[in-house]
Amino acid sequence: MKLISETTFDHIRPVITEAKDGKGKDYFIEGIFMQGGIKNRNGRMYPMETLDKEVQRYNDTFVKNNRAYGELGHPDGPTINLERVSHMIKDLRREGQDYIGKAKVMDTPYGKIVKSLIDEGASLGVSSRGMGSIRQTPEGINEVQGDFQLATAGDIVADPSAPNAFVNGVMEGVEWIYDAASNSWKSQAVIEEIVKTGNVNARELQEKKVELFERFLNTCLLYTSDAADE
Repeated sequence: MKLISETTFDHIRPVITEAKDGKGKDYFIEGIFMQGGIKNRNGRMYPMETLDKEVQRYNDTFVKNNRAYGELGHPDGPTINLERVSHMIKDLRREGQDYIGKAKVMDTPYGKIVKSLIDEGASLGVSSRGMGSIRQTPEGINEVQGDFQLATAGDIVADPSAPNAFVNGVMEGVEWIYDAASNSWKSQAVIEEIVKTGNVNARELQEKKVELFERFLNTCLLYTSDAADE
């Protein structure tokens, strides 16, 4: 079985409401979390019967028991890491070929980052994550098989344009950037030089920008945890 993830940014919107207890606000994201019966951008297709069966299991096992968690970012495995949980999926239902989801942003360290991103008008998407096998059809479509199981119906991810905007913003407003890979701080000038170099192609450059954005989120969590300890 393979780890399979699908990301969508279309029709995902944040919703902010007054908290039920009248104190503060509740943050949600809702929209199309998954689609079936059509070939997606990754060249994969989920048969409707496969998703219907799995969404029913996911709802019965996780959503109804308040265990349908999602993380912030792109985890590299199928296991939910509770330290990175940012939201809880409260509803997942089928409408035609779409599976409409609604998730409540939690008051966790990563959830607070999501709330800040929403407050600042960031464009966010969701990425489903699961395990399953894939078979190629005679038409060349990679069809996800009936053994597919969801780890989460949606992690929260940044819009593809966000890493570019983030990198530009970092270079304009911050002198030093923490590099988690080397456990050291790198000057703005060094980062700018990496971005300007012609030794990387467009794909590698985009991957570097996404990597920098993910490191920033992890650094934010580090500062949030340190502040809480104090």
